Amino acid sequence: MSEKQAHLNGAYYGPSVPPRETYHRPGRGGGLLSCCCSCIFSLVFKLIFTAVVFLGLAFLIFWLIVRPTGVKFHVTDATLTQFNFSSDNNLHYNLAVNLTIRNPNKKIGIYYDRIEARALYEGQRFSTVTLTPFYQGHKTTNVLNPVFQGQQLIVGSNLLEEFNQQKSAGVYEIEMKLYLRIRFKLGRIKTGKFKPRIECDLKVPLNQNGNSVGTFQTEKCSIDYFN
Repeated sequence: MSEKQAHLNGAYYGPSVPPRETYHRPGRGGGLLSCCCSCIFSLVFKLIFTAVVFLGLAFLIFWLIVRPTGVKFHVTDATLTQFNFSSDNNLHYNLAVNLTIRNPNKKIGIYYDRIEARALYEGQRFSTVTLTPFYQGHKTTNVLNPVFQGQQLIVGSNLLEEFNQQKSAGVYEIEMKLYLRIRFKLGRIKTGKFKPRIECDLKVPLNQNGNSVGTFQTEKCSIDYFN
């Protein structure tokens, strides 16, 4: 009895309990895979960034050396000797145009592989002509002379009303469009084909027997390289 009392006074409560073991489940290598993916993405990003910088520098050097300038298109003269509708809505026309093309570049030549000129009235095409292909050298001006002649059926709700108003003024609003297929030449290098569209808005006085209400004013044409 006295021994039991001594154990109680010494605060003995039995044998010590060993610590609980913790079990760690082995991983599946996710850390290594994640690291590899990060390295690949980083490498791809660096390659893309380097390529962009390289192309930008190459373009800048090319521009500084070549200094490309846009080609200029102007209609310097237009003669309209016939422009009238018959009773069956056929438009009878005779239009001659002088078109100048200026290449102001010192080192770039241009191959005009195809030149299609279209004449339109109130948004409707009434004639198309194909011009002779040619090569335009550096700092050169070439003159083209498309002639539109014939007759074409044209219909429209407000067509005759607009025609009569312009007939009274003696000046007709005619649009000419050029559809080109061109290549550029720099030294011995030739580019691929481009298909720009040229638009010229013309106000042409009717000339009958050498008489007209006014003279034609030179018109600058617009260029759309990505039509």
